[in-house]
Amino acid sequence: MRPGPTAYRAGATGPTARPAGTSRPATEERALTSVAAGECYQPDGDHEGERTADAPRLWHVTLSVSGEAAPLKEVRRALQQLAHDHPFLLTSRYAVDHAEIRYWEEARDLHDAAAVALRLWGEHRQTAGLPPWEIVGLEVIDRGTYHQRIAEGYGPPPASPVGVHPF
Repeated sequence: MRPGPTAYRAGATGPTARPAGTSRPATEERALTSVAAGECYQPDGDHEGERTADAPRLWHVTLSVSGEAAPLKEVRRALQQLAHDHPFLLTSRYAVDHAEIRYWEEARDLHDAAAVALRLWGEHRQTAGLPPWEIVGLEVIDRGTYHQRIAEGYGPPPASPVGVHPF
């Protein structure tokens, strides 16, 4: 039986430190493993704490679409339907001839996240009643880059309020 999350006793250090609540001998060494930002902890026996190559990551996606003008009410209703069908959408901004959709995608790598994003508008055009606009922009960045941009003040403002809003 493997112990749960390790909690070390205050003041206990070095190779004699023992995780609280375990029966491990005090002389047994146990290495600490860290997980870098954006990596997923995937315990799998011998490689506990290592990130597997196929582990999914979070990617921030901004999809921009545009085309011929459509009635504003219809654009709003369609984006609301898309958000209802796919609650992962953070925010959508729209005008009569363009829109921007921002959301988080879980994918193995950037290529997978981009492929899903590039299919989003076309695959849901009929079901959500989206305008026949084309994709004119796509940005896919990893979670660390997104948070670094926000911290440095040059990234997009956080998606607040979440939902569908006019530009």
